[in-house]
Parts: sequence; structure tokens; C-alpha cells
Amino acid sequence: MRLFRPRGRISGGPSMRSPVAQAIALYEAGRYSEAEAEARAVARPRRRDDVHAPLALGIAALATGAQGRHAEAVTAYDALMPVFGRVFGAEHPQTLKLRSDRAQALTALARYAECEAECAAVAEAATRGTGPEMPRIVTAARNGLIYALNAQGRHQEAETLAREALAAHRAPDRFGLVLRLGLARSLQGQARHEEALAEAERAGELRRGLPEEQRRPEAGAVELALATALQGLSRGTEARPRAVAALDACLSALGPHHYRTSEARALLDRIDSG
Repeated sequence: MRLFRPRGRISGGPSMRSPVAQAIALYEAGRYSEAEAEARAVARPRRRDDVHAPLALGIAALATGAQGRHAEAVTAYDALMPVFGRVFGAEHPQTLKLRSDRAQALTALARYAECEAECAAVAEAATRGTGPEMPRIVTAARNGLIYALNAQGRHQEAETLAREALAAHRAPDRFGLVLRLGLARSLQGQARHEEALAEAERAGELRRGLPEEQRRPEAGAVELALATALQGLSRGTEARPRAVAALDACLSALGPHHYRTSEARALLDRIDSG
């Protein structure tokens, strides 16, 4: 989950008057292929020491992953890691953000243990840091850690971390949405289906109040959580339309190769075969 949007000034992110402004706007509008192309065009002619070049390539990597080209995105992040360290410094917000984005991209490749270790390290480093962006980076890294723990079947640990993160982050924003979805997933993994359904419903209420640019990256996620909980409660008749809605939303917003699209398709297959 790429949660820390590339906004702000160059010290913590590019201003909207910067050369990467158009790429950011396209990304936030869900026009990922155009955002990727624009970001690469910005980076291409720039000098090696121009800070906008790595920032643009970081946006391109985000947009690549959003299109479901996860292995390609991780390769791009790997190439950018030493560049960000050199240009910004090891514990600069932009470097920590890139590490968080890369770590969470690893989940799409089922590299969960690596994601866990890196998200924990990023959260620790951001906790030590100062500046207005650091709390967002901590929350983003914790979200990635929750996802990785759930994916490894360590649902009780994920639940504990999700509840701690939600207690620390009470704002009704996209961070709160994804943390609540992580909590629902952890409860589902413990066969606590009623509680998972309640958390998914709370996530749905929260999503309805968010602006479109914050809802779009989580396309299909709430429907997927609702359908999964309903299936766990043996309410397949109710689960199926939710699963169909999740798949349709993922296909429309994220494309056929995105990991969430695959999750929605697999859930629908389980419902239809059960």
C-alpha cells in the first residue's frame, strides 16, 4: 500500500509547482500509465544531481506497481535506493518513503518476510526522525507490516499492531481506512468473521467520506473485505455480489494483473465452487 502521497516541498516532497507536479496529478487521478510516461519524460533530460530526476522515477515506480507490473516496480525501486541515499540521505523522508513503497511492493511478489523486516526498519527510523512527514511514514510502514504479518498467517500479531496503529492515528483519512482493512483481515484470519464484517463495514463508512483521490488507490478493497467476511459466515448469496463488485472495481481501476485483482478473482472462484 503506497500511502504517503508525494506532496509538499522539496525537503519532504515536491511542490505542486515543481516539474513533477503533472505526474503527481495524473497519478492521483488514477491515470497511471499517463503518470508513468510523464514521470519518465521529466526524469530523462535531467542532470544526475537534479533532485527532480529521482523523485520523478519514484513516481514512475509507483505508477508501474499501480498497473500491476509489480516485479518491474520492485526492480525500479532497487535501482533508485542508492540514488535516493546519495541525493537525499539515508534517513531523509523521501528515502524512507521510497523504502516503504518498495517494501510494500514486495507483498505482490509474495516476499512477505522481506516486507516485514523492511517495514519494521522504516517505522523505527521514521519514529526517530523529525518533521511533519515522519508520522505518515511510520503509519504507512506499519500498514505494510500488518499486511505482511497477515500474509504469513500471524494474525494475532497483525491484530495487535493494527489496533495500536488505529489508536495512534484517529484521523478519518486513507491511513485510517487501510489500517481498518488490515484489522478486518487479521480478524478474518482468526475465523472471527462477525468482527471482521463489522470492521469491513466501518471501513466502508470511512471510505464514503473520503475524497476521490484517497478512495481510488483502494479500489475494490472494502468490497473484498466484506465478501470475504460474508463467505466466512456461510452467507455466500450475499458474498457473491460483493466479490463481483470487488473484481469489477479492481479491473477498472487497477487492471487485470494487479495483486488485488487476483485476490478478488480467487475469492469469487472459491464462492462459486463452494
